[in-house]
Amino acid sequence: MPEPYDVITMGRIGVDIYPLQTGVPLARVETFGKFLGGSPANVAVAAARLGRRVAVITRTGRDPFGDYLHHALAEFGVDDRWVTPVAEYPTPVTFCEIFPPDDFPLYFYRQPKAPDLEIRGGELDLDAVREARVFWMTGTGLCAEPSRTATLTALRARSAAPGGATPRATVFDLDWRPVFWGGGSDADGPASSAPAHYREALGHATIAVGNVDECEIATGEREPYAAARALLAAGVELAVVKQGPAGVLAVHRDGTSAEIPPLPVDVVNGLGAGDAFGGALCHGLLAGWDTARVMRYANAAGAIVASRLACSSAMPFPHEVEQALADGAVPEAAAPARATGPSGTVR
Repeated sequence: MPEPYDVITMGRIGVDIYPLQTGVPLARVETFGKFLGGSPANVAVAAARLGRRVAVITRTGRDPFGDYLHHALAEFGVDDRWVTPVAEYPTPVTFCEIFPPDDFPLYFYRQPKAPDLEIRGGELDLDAVREARVFWMTGTGLCAEPSRTATLTALRARSAAPGGATPRATVFDLDWRPVFWGGGSDADGPASSAPAHYREALGHATIAVGNVDECEIATGEREPYAAARALLAAGVELAVVKQGPAGVLAVHRDGTSAEIPPLPVDVVNGLGAGDAFGGALCHGLLAGWDTARVMRYANAAGAIVASRLACSSAMPFPHEVEQALADGAVPEAAAPARATGPSGTVR
């Protein structure tokens, strides 16, 4: 049997079209950069940057943007063997506006349907999913069929697999985006089923990660400790509650907990910070670190990306995270004038 992957992520992918001007509304932006995007894809890139063997399960359109995403994944060292085309739908595109330090509106173009919601359970390599040391899925994968059934199929395969000598983690990134659930404001609309789907997925996960809004969807609780306890009660072993400027709280089923403050950083674009956190979380779990060390490392990785313009191409390398931890802040050198990595500039 082939060597198991360190990390397999599953779900959303697309092209991020980000302004190369900050503090300027989209109506007035003249120059943009093109980058690989989508949270699970970014988490995969983040883990690969930290030296892990990584693959992603997703789908693109059969179009030039889909070709670009394959190229970008390969450049970042992410295996794209399970990235397949869907002829009927275009590759999604996402625009953002950048108003530091905390206003980054997103505009998703995923109509009539995103190809990554066409992942089908019967096409999954369940042996690879079962054997991966870390499997990462997101709440967005539960918002529509056939992706919902495929995601739950992968989770059931993980939870039914016998335990081995090597610890394995199944991570549920709560990833609540109301726009993907029909807006999320109608009590009788598609989003009304989200909590039930989240609860089912939590029953198969070992780790849950989310901010307070996402925890509220999953558990009904917003207070961080109450949310963490509710996530543990739903079945996970480790609950990670991201609190923005208040840092991150992690509570383990064994009773241990860690509450880690954020690193000081001059924010340029906060949109990729959570994905960098996720990739670093996977790295720390694979390294066998204690919970507090994992959270400190993941916090530092997220802060570095918040100091940069892009998401995928901004993911840090190990020496950058270690330097930030040693300095107790994100150094100015971590905020380059331009993003590096696979990208293109359009006007």
